[in-house]
Amino acid sequence: MSFVRANGLRFHVQRLPADAGAGADRRPVVVFLHGLVVDNLSSFYCPLAVPVARSGFETVLYDLRGHGRSERPATGYDSDTAVRDLVALLDVLGLGNRPTHLVGNSYGATLAVHAALARPDLVVGLTLLEPPLAGAWVENMVDTLSAAALSLEDSPVPAELLTLRLRKAANLTSIADDLLNRTSLIDDIAASRVFTPTDYARLACPTSTLCGEHSELLPGGRTLARHAPRATLTVLPGLGHDVLKESSGVLRETVLAHLRTTAASRARTGALIR
Repeated sequence: MSFVRANGLRFHVQRLPADAGAGADRRPVVVFLHGLVVDNLSSFYCPLAVPVARSGFETVLYDLRGHGRSERPATGYDSDTAVRDLVALLDVLGLGNRPTHLVGNSYGATLAVHAALARPDLVVGLTLLEPPLAGAWVENMVDTLSAAALSLEDSPVPAELLTLRLRKAANLTSIADDLLNRTSLIDDIAASRVFTPTDYARLACPTSTLCGEHSELLPGGRTLARHAPRATLTVLPGLGHDVLKESSGVLRETVLAHLRTTAASRARTGALIR
């Protein structure tokens, strides 16, 4: 565990070296981007990050701005700032010139697409788990977060959880309260730009999207797969939105297969490490 200062903030970062192997240092760095509010880097650690590192990929996980153990400023929860945070963090870690494969879950997948569109020179591959891409998601999420903010405002729940020795739940509830009631997060989400087919057509890197069969986000995944030139969609049967928790085995093998295919394709074409 470490803390790194980047783009003016202190970020909580976990960096897993690749298991030794020929060519490991020439493979893309894999960076994980988690979801909103109660999520943090720990959700990726055992299901995906450790297996990815053991497969020969250097791996970086970090708590997004305001989440987990990262610093929680009052503003800056828009996608453009998130991309600047990512790029600055990679620079501080000495990875700014390495090709990067982003693995994003839920809102983290949306940020991954923003990063790939903004920095095609840096992002060479995407793995998107349940990406919220359709415009209706923004309105629904703002409504959900606003209702949660009202329920948490001046709530005694965090203190009550501590008295029950439920420290982790109390901490997550306190973080959610801070994010929703004392930052610009809800307003920044409300102002999010919706992706268009034209955006997806500019998404040049190999992109693997995974959605649950019963997920409300599946239509957005299908739209991306239709318009992005190098995109594939995997539908996980019987699942809803939370594929990261509910489908660890199938998910792990699908993600690893995409990483290996992307890395092998770059090796065959002689792509230069920037």
